[in-house]
Amino acid sequence: MDEAAFATPYAPAAIDSSLLRDEIKLKYCEVATSPERGFHFHIGRPLARMLSYPADVVDAFPDQVVESFAGVNNPFSMGVIEPGATVVDVGSGAGFDSILAAKEVGTGGRVIGVDMTAEMRAKAASNVVLVGLANVEFRDGLAEALPLEAASADVIISNGVINLCPDKLAVYREIYRVLKPGGRLQIADVMVQKPVPQDARQAIDLWTGCIAGALLVEEYIDVVRMAGFEDIRIGSMVDVFSGSPHESDAAEFETRGVVFRAHKPLGDD
Repeated sequence: MDEAAFATPYAPAAIDSSLLRDEIKLKYCEVATSPERGFHFHIGRPLARMLSYPADVVDAFPDQVVESFAGVNNPFSMGVIEPGATVVDVGSGAGFDSILAAKEVGTGGRVIGVDMTAEMRAKAASNVVLVGLANVEFRDGLAEALPLEAASADVIISNGVINLCPDKLAVYREIYRVLKPGGRLQIADVMVQKPVPQDARQAIDLWTGCIAGALLVEEYIDVVRMAGFEDIRIGSMVDVFSGSPHESDAAEFETRGVVFRAHKPLGDD
């Protein structure tokens, strides 16, 4: 499926990508180094509870492992990751989901987290040492240019990151490249149920707050199909901004944290 198949052809968001990345790095540097400061979105243990991560698992982690978690839904709710699998976490942040994935794949598997914010990668590496795991590593990179070989991952996860990328089709084509044939993605991301107007899409604060870059649910799923994925299944939709300083902005567009899964077709290199 390509852009011509849709009534409104896909186009990347018209915003300065370099400027946006710089602002995102600044914001998430603060989340990594000063999580107690408070942000326009939920983080840490309260967020993990909101997103229905298993309480016994989360409670067993030291505070440092959970305090900078900033996801929007629970990608693990879309299926158990098999022991021995190779997992890539796109936009791995402080490593909370990467650590959970590492526990699922066991010592015979491996997890590679990719993140562009140095402070997040440093905290993630420290967190892995803190919980005693040896099957996780973190690499510097962009979602649009993953530092990984083609067809090298069994599963790709991501949590609340791809909405921050102006060209989502480029991201999903890159994810497609890295997945093995028959591999799957389990993605949590921000989507809206009312269109975000162009003036709001120019607001950097709304971008870094995970609202301005969100697509309509049907637009988002069309992009995933356009990249070549099949068997797309949508899971829960969470009002993840409820009670946050961005609650009114999010409510205006009926913003939700949505989780879904999809597969790369077998036999497609």
